[in-house]
Amino acid sequence: MASISDPAMNDQAVTDRVRAVLPSARTDLERLVRIASVSADPDAAPRLWASASEVAALLRGAGLPEVDVVTAGDSRPAVLGSRPGPSGAPHVLLYAHHDVQPPGDPADWDSDPFEPAERDGRLYGRGAADDKAGVAVHLAALRAFPDGLPVGVTVLVEGEEEVGSPALRDFLAAYAERLRADVVVFADAGNWSLDVPALTTTLRGGTNLVVEVRTLDHGLHSGMFGGPVPDALTALCRLLATLHDENGDVAVPGLVRGTTASPDLDEEQLRAEAGLLDGVRLTGTGRLADRLSAAPALAVIGIDAPPVAGASNTLVPVARAKVSLRVAPGDNADAARDALAAHLRDRAPWGAQVRVEAGGAAAPFAARTGGRAYRCARSALGTAWGTAAVEAGAGGSIPFVTAYAGLFPDAEILITGVEDPDTRAHGANESLHLATFERACLAEALLLGKLGQRLESAP
Repeated sequence: MASISDPAMNDQAVTDRVRAVLPSARTDLERLVRIASVSADPDAAPRLWASASEVAALLRGAGLPEVDVVTAGDSRPAVLGSRPGPSGAPHVLLYAHHDVQPPGDPADWDSDPFEPAERDGRLYGRGAADDKAGVAVHLAALRAFPDGLPVGVTVLVEGEEEVGSPALRDFLAAYAERLRADVVVFADAGNWSLDVPALTTTLRGGTNLVVEVRTLDHGLHSGMFGGPVPDALTALCRLLATLHDENGDVAVPGLVRGTTASPDLDEEQLRAEAGLLDGVRLTGTGRLADRLSAAPALAVIGIDAPPVAGASNTLVPVARAKVSLRVAPGDNADAARDALAAHLRDRAPWGAQVRVEAGGAAAPFAARTGGRAYRCARSALGTAWGTAAVEAGAGGSIPFVTAYAGLFPDAEILITGVEDPDTRAHGANESLHLATFERACLAEALLLGKLGQRLESAP
């Protein structure tokens, strides 16, 4: 008779268990989506605490005997739980975050962003994918082993990832020993397509700054002074236009631009997935995969200026913009932010006064992919999806990844997730493809099982 140590038998047993616990994992996900845990909103602090408390209760119910809601310094509440594994088994840290982005204008949603709704095989709601689904994946994987986990497990569910993890340094200093692990699974990324899973092997870093342009000490009648007297808003527009060249490539000197091993993308597919309007051209040069994950990217994400509805014929004395920079793997995020700030200061149009306020910075990341955990992950993803996983770069940033890698350089870091090209994370109508969710739950449970196998039988 086959035993649980038999890899084939173990895979089938785990598959059956995951199918059995999927309904409860989905129910838990829907419960979490209903909590508007928007970390960027100071008024949402009680909801962040409610979300953390709910996650803690779910982890206790999933068999973790030690679960705490924790903070460090001024951090938002996180959840930290653990359960030891068999003697000699590796210890695995499972990461997700329970905070979410603001929903934006409710009119842009087809249903209430904080009331989960299923349509055409997708579950809609803020956080349904990013990243409360990551929490639910971990719950399903834990429940797949009711008789005892094959590995030691620590679960960290962060509460401020969507605002750049500002208290990350304090948090790691306070809980480093509880977070120590041989393998880390960050369930906060996407897949190549609905039918092809991905292991994310590189991340761009991220930073931002606010640039302020002043030309006058007060507003002026545009008819009486317009012409020789520059206004701040026009000067700001000219300054922001220097950030890209005529092809749309970033024109800031000193930034690193690399290449990725990711397969290239089809232009028409990318246009469709992005919702690009007819006639609008893609920006930049080179392979699309490189532009999306291995090259710097700049975007103006906000402007302080008089709104159109209330605008008068006045020369605006001061205008501000927030600029977001994605930093390529291999670059230094702090140096890249400084290069951007210098570029803006050096190119002030018409002698305008330019002041730059720098924001935080998250370093880029490149994984080591040759270890046992990667072999187990490839095997688990291949079994769950029925096709081999793609190793791909991602254009986003996860501050905790690079910080953890710096603190524990020997840990193998796996970046997985439930998202697909139509998830619309951070946007209106964010959604989770439910078949992908099932595969992600199965893949993580299989991964834990394979990591716990004897070395001679493991992938």
